[in-house]
Amino acid sequence: MRTLVHLSDLHFGRVDEELLVPLRDLVHRIAPDVVVVSGDLTQRARSGQFEQAKAWLDTLPGPQIIVPGNHDISLYNVFRRFVLPLDRFKRYITDELEPVYMDDEIAVMGVNTARSLTFKDGRVNHEQVAAIRARLGGLDRHITRIVVTHHPFDLPAHADEGDLVDRAPMAMAAFSECGVDLLLSGHMHASHSGSTADRYQMSEYAALVVQAGTATSTRGRGEVNSFNVVRVEHDKVEVDRYGWDMVGKMFSVISTEKFLRSGNVWAAHTDGLYAAGL
Repeated sequence: MRTLVHLSDLHFGRVDEELLVPLRDLVHRIAPDVVVVSGDLTQRARSGQFEQAKAWLDTLPGPQIIVPGNHDISLYNVFRRFVLPLDRFKRYITDELEPVYMDDEIAVMGVNTARSLTFKDGRVNHEQVAAIRARLGGLDRHITRIVVTHHPFDLPAHADEGDLVDRAPMAMAAFSECGVDLLLSGHMHASHSGSTADRYQMSEYAALVVQAGTATSTRGRGEVNSFNVVRVEHDKVEVDRYGWDMVGKMFSVISTEKFLRSGNVWAAHTDGLYAAGL
């Protein structure tokens, strides 16, 4: 089994400072095999915000798979937005925009969906999909394949359809070919886990989507600050959602969801969703 801590939408420049130390300490106690950060490390892509994000991320265990989000591209500096859109991300965080971690149980690949031509939308292109095929397609079947993006491939109920990553059907077709199991994302500041079967009706294939809320931002959009712990086995995934307890001043498990794979189809376990403590 492998354990991933899935953080997203940190938004340094607009973080709740009270959360940083408890979150750091809890991540160390969980002792994950991989820390995944699915974008929006900063609020406005300023150098000082990236420095703060880097300093805090350096206190977390590794390895780390980090991808940029739309907030990591300058909004008001037109030159930086269109000529050097992710220069500061590469300078302060990592120059690898599509990082990969592999061991004998999991393969985790980050994909950059942030684009300078839109304010908040994201996209995947043909070159990125080809790279996913090349990296993940030839792996042994027992290795769980995980793709990390900022923008989601599926949405919670009643969400704005415009928040889906652009060209998602094209990417999903490639995912089905190379057996991608798990899609981790953020962007919405809303937690969500489920199968892609309802949105993408593909013969004998459905991936598992796990979306994280905002771990540290003050912009909760009606949801407490949260993050995911994803425990991965070959045919089983368990997702613990941790939420901030404002009274206890700590993160604790809010819910747990369990998913099972049959062939190439991931689906919720019949008894898999339950509130913590019930």
